[in-house]
Amino acid sequence: MVPVPQPSPPDRPAQPALRRAPVQQRSADRLARILDACAELLDETGYEQLSTRAVALRAGVPIGSVYRFFGNKRAMAAALAHRNLDRYAERITARLAALPAVDARRAIDTVLDEYIAMKRSVPGFALVDFGVPSPGEPGDEDPNHLVADRLCALLAATLDRPADEALRRKVLVGVEATDALLHLAFRVGPTGDPALIAETRELLHAYLAPSLA
Repeated sequence: MVPVPQPSPPDRPAQPALRRAPVQQRSADRLARILDACAELLDETGYEQLSTRAVALRAGVPIGSVYRFFGNKRAMAAALAHRNLDRYAERITARLAALPAVDARRAIDTVLDEYIAMKRSVPGFALVDFGVPSPGEPGDEDPNHLVADRLCALLAATLDRPADEALRRKVLVGVEATDALLHLAFRVGPTGDPALIAETRELLHAYLAPSLA
């Protein structure tokens, strides 16, 4: 088993600002329940029908508790998206650490496989993976840029190469291409069309692996 270096935190913030950040464990647990309820309801009702009142009811908290953290459902979904990104990075790191050896192709496979696994199994992820399915607001950051920043730092640390601008640009292109192709794959079939997933893997190996070797 090869230890995987932990990536340095990206310069950009890891999560959106909350109206009130949880200080005590009880408050943090309540926030987690709210986000869990949000994720469940996204699968059941979709984003357009999502409401803060329904989330409060599902989470078993007063509606005021939801508004203590979030001004509206969009802010709540954005927080869920950032939590998804944190968990995605954690899952990749854990899986890489469990491998006896890591090269560029194995690292790429891990990044792709963990995304597909979350797409198939994590509540709410089909609608809110790393971004909110609604028009952006002034000052919003592009979710794919956030994903690329996180993956660039993680892959560079794992493969012991500089996380320079050239690598970040390569990773960003890979993220954009993968995002488009996997959206297509999951439109074709609810668990992702295997042939399109295989094409996505081949594209990433050909395009990104040489930059990570």
